[in-house]
Amino acid sequence: MDNFIPGQIFTTSASLVDSVDRKLLVVLRDGRKLIGVLRSFDQFANLVLQDTIERIYVGDAYGDIPRGIFIIRGENVVLLGEIDLDKEDELPLRQVPVDEILSAQREEMEARQKREKLKNKLLHDQGFSVDFTETDLY
Repeated sequence: MDNFIPGQIFTTSASLVDSVDRKLLVVLRDGRKLIGVLRSFDQFANLVLQDTIERIYVGDAYGDIPRGIFIIRGENVVLLGEIDLDKEDELPLRQVPVDEILSAQREEMEARQKREKLKNKLLHDQGFSVDFTETDLY
Protein backbone atom coordinates (compact mmCIF):
# COMPACT_ATOMS: atom_id res chain seq x y z
CA MET A 1 0.00 0.00 0.00
CA ASP A 2 1.74 3.11 -1.23
CA ASN A 3 -0.41 5.60 0.66
CA PHE A 4 -0.36 3.88 4.05
CA ILE A 5 -0.38 6.29 6.96
CA PRO A 6 0.54 4.89 10.40
CA GLY A 7 -2.51 4.91 12.64
CA GLN A 8 -4.84 5.06 9.63
CA ILE A 9 -8.31 3.76 10.41
CA PHE A 10 -9.36 0.62 8.57
CA THR A 11 -12.85 -0.80 8.47
CA THR A 12 -11.70 -4.32 7.64
CA SER A 13 -10.55 -7.16 9.83
CA ALA A 14 -6.95 -6.05 9.13
CA SER A 15 -7.51 -3.33 11.71
CA LEU A 16 -7.51 -6.08 14.38
CA VAL A 17 -3.77 -6.68 13.99
CA ASP A 18 -2.92 -4.15 16.71
CA SER A 19 -5.41 -5.79 19.10
CA VAL A 20 -3.84 -9.25 19.13
CA ASP A 21 -2.64 -10.25 22.62
CA ARG A 22 -4.65 -7.44 24.22
CA LYS A 23 -7.61 -7.65 26.58
CA LEU A 24 -10.84 -6.80 24.75
CA LEU A 25 -14.51 -6.32 25.49
CA VAL A 26 -16.77 -7.84 22.84
CA VAL A 27 -20.50 -7.15 22.74
CA LEU A 28 -22.47 -9.75 20.79
CA ARG A 29 -25.74 -9.40 18.87
CA ASP A 30 -27.62 -11.26 21.60
CA GLY A 31 -26.44 -8.71 24.17
CA ARG A 32 -23.80 -10.82 25.89
CA LYS A 33 -20.61 -9.07 26.93
CA LEU A 34 -17.38 -11.05 26.77
CA ILE A 35 -13.98 -10.02 28.07
CA GLY A 36 -10.87 -11.91 26.99
CA VAL A 37 -7.47 -11.77 25.34
CA LEU A 38 -7.60 -11.73 21.54
CA ARG A 39 -5.39 -14.54 20.26
CA SER A 40 -6.40 -14.83 16.61
CA PHE A 41 -8.77 -13.56 13.92
CA ASP A 42 -9.38 -14.11 10.22
CA GLN A 43 -10.58 -12.16 7.18
CA PHE A 44 -14.20 -12.54 8.32
CA ALA A 45 -13.41 -11.02 11.75
CA ASN A 46 -14.01 -14.38 13.42
CA LEU A 47 -12.27 -14.05 16.79
CA VAL A 48 -10.55 -16.40 19.21
CA LEU A 49 -10.54 -15.12 22.80
CA GLN A 50 -8.53 -16.74 25.59
CA ASP A 51 -9.29 -16.57 29.34
CA THR A 52 -12.74 -15.31 28.44
CA ILE A 53 -15.32 -14.28 31.00
CA GLU A 54 -18.94 -13.42 30.35
CA ARG A 55 -19.81 -10.32 32.35
CA ILE A 56 -23.44 -9.73 33.33
CA TYR A 57 -24.51 -6.27 34.44
CA VAL A 58 -27.62 -5.55 36.52
CA GLY A 59 -27.96 -2.03 37.89
CA ASP A 60 -24.72 -1.08 39.64
CA ALA A 61 -23.59 -4.70 40.06
CA TYR A 62 -21.89 -7.21 37.84
CA GLY A 63 -20.95 -10.86 37.91
CA ASP A 64 -18.39 -12.81 35.91
CA ILE A 65 -18.84 -16.31 34.51
CA PRO A 66 -15.58 -17.96 33.37
CA ARG A 67 -15.87 -19.29 29.80
CA GLY A 68 -12.25 -20.15 28.85
CA ILE A 69 -11.43 -20.24 25.13
CA PHE A 70 -14.20 -18.63 23.10
CA ILE A 71 -14.59 -18.64 19.31
CA ILE A 72 -16.83 -15.86 18.03
CA ARG A 73 -18.24 -15.69 14.53
CA GLY A 74 -17.52 -12.22 13.12
CA GLU A 75 -21.12 -11.52 12.08
CA ASN A 76 -22.18 -11.70 15.74
CA VAL A 77 -19.86 -8.93 16.89
CA VAL A 78 -21.59 -5.61 17.53
CA LEU A 79 -18.82 -3.81 19.39
CA LEU A 80 -15.17 -4.52 20.02
CA GLY A 81 -13.00 -2.41 22.27
CA GLU A 82 -9.73 -2.62 24.11
CA ILE A 83 -9.84 -2.52 27.91
CA ASP A 84 -7.59 0.01 29.60
CA LEU A 85 -5.82 -2.13 32.19
CA ASP A 86 -5.01 0.93 34.34
CA LYS A 87 -8.69 1.90 34.67
CA GLU A 88 -10.12 -1.61 34.85
CA ASP A 89 -9.84 -1.81 38.64
CA GLU A 90 -11.53 1.59 39.12
CA LEU A 91 -15.01 0.43 38.09
CA PRO A 92 -17.83 2.32 39.84
CA LEU A 93 -19.65 -1.03 40.08
CA ARG A 94 -19.62 -3.74 42.70
CA GLN A 95 -18.87 -7.35 41.92
CA VAL A 96 -21.32 -9.93 43.26
CA PRO A 97 -21.36 -13.74 43.13
CA VAL A 98 -22.57 -15.36 39.91
CA ASP A 99 -25.68 -16.90 41.53
CA GLU A 100 -26.77 -13.51 42.82
CA ILE A 101 -26.27 -11.72 39.49
CA LEU A 102 -28.10 -14.46 37.56
CA SER A 103 -31.03 -14.19 39.97
CA ALA A 104 -31.08 -10.40 39.61
CA GLN A 105 -30.88 -10.72 35.82
CA ARG A 106 -33.82 -13.15 35.79
CA GLU A 107 -35.90 -10.77 37.95
CA GLU A 108 -35.01 -7.85 35.68
CA MET A 109 -36.06 -9.81 32.57
CA GLU A 110 -39.37 -10.85 34.15
CA ALA A 111 -40.11 -7.25 35.15
CA ARG A 112 -39.28 -6.08 31.60
CA GLN A 113 -41.61 -8.70 30.12
CA LYS A 114 -44.42 -7.62 32.44
CA ARG A 115 -43.94 -3.96 31.47
CA GLU A 116 -43.91 -4.92 27.79
CA LYS A 117 -47.13 -6.93 28.11
CA LEU A 118 -48.83 -4.06 29.96
CA LYS A 119 -47.68 -1.58 27.32
CA ASN A 120 -48.91 -3.84 24.49
CA LYS A 121 -52.26 -4.32 26.20
CA LEU A 122 -52.71 -0.57 26.68
CA LEU A 123 -51.77 0.12 23.06
CA HIS A 124 -54.10 -2.64 21.85
CA ASP A 125 -56.97 -1.25 23.96
CA GLN A 126 -56.37 2.18 22.38
CA GLY A 127 -56.70 0.66 18.90
CA PHE A 128 -53.05 0.47 17.94
CA SER A 129 -51.78 -2.55 16.07
CA VAL A 130 -49.39 -4.54 18.22
CA ASP A 131 -47.47 -7.60 17.07
CA PHE A 132 -48.58 -10.26 19.53
CA THR A 133 -50.49 -13.41 19.95
CA GLU A 134 -53.73 -13.28 21.92
CA THR A 135 -52.07 -14.84 24.95
CA ASP A 136 -49.37 -12.14 25.06
CA LEU A 137 -51.82 -9.54 26.34
CA TYR A 138 -52.66 -11.28 29.60
